[in-house]
Amino acid sequence: MPTESAERERIIKAAYRCLAEAGGAGASVGDILRIAGLGTRAFYRHFDSKDDLLLAMFRRDSERLLAELQSAAASATTPVEALQGWIEAMLRLTSEARRRQHVRILSSEGARRAAGYAAERARVAAGQEAALAQILHRGRQDGSFPWADPESDARFIRAVIAQAFDEQMASTASMSATEAAARVRDFVLRALGATAPAVAVEPQKR
Repeated sequence: MPTESAERERIIKAAYRCLAEAGGAGASVGDILRIAGLGTRAFYRHFDSKDDLLLAMFRRDSERLLAELQSAAASATTPVEALQGWIEAMLRLTSEARRRQHVRILSSEGARRAAGYAAERARVAAGQEAALAQILHRGRQDGSFPWADPESDARFIRAVIAQAFDEQMASTASMSATEAAARVRDFVLRALGATAPAVAVEPQKR
């Protein structure tokens, strides 16, 4: 018999699979449990409803991402490198198949209809902005970002990254995720009064 943590994980994995097959909508608790090989009692040991399950999935992925971003920023030598790493990590997600699929599922119309979804998205946005503001404060203090207004700028920087992220997810972008990250980085650093790090360019072959 699976432990409670293993049981919960089976339900979440089954939900991702089921929602992927259903295009993010139309999957019932029964459908999810059939894939998980579990009964109704197991589901309600962990979740109050399908909406509760969707919010738990959204929260888990969002918290995992924020932890990764904060870890990368904390290990960076300078605030410029920390901000650059944040931008690159966010946009790199769009080219990772499994996580790209998770984003599609958790931003689908079916997920957005879940009770409490808007509040959860707002909480995630606030957490990301607070973490970005910490990087900007570091840069303001050491002179890397002389024009930074940390709390205000963090909100706009997150919005710029989100726009580039959405374009990559929608496959409407005119450039790769790597190129988009470089463009966003250069724009943000200019706005903060910083100098973008030099990027080596390979000479064209003749």
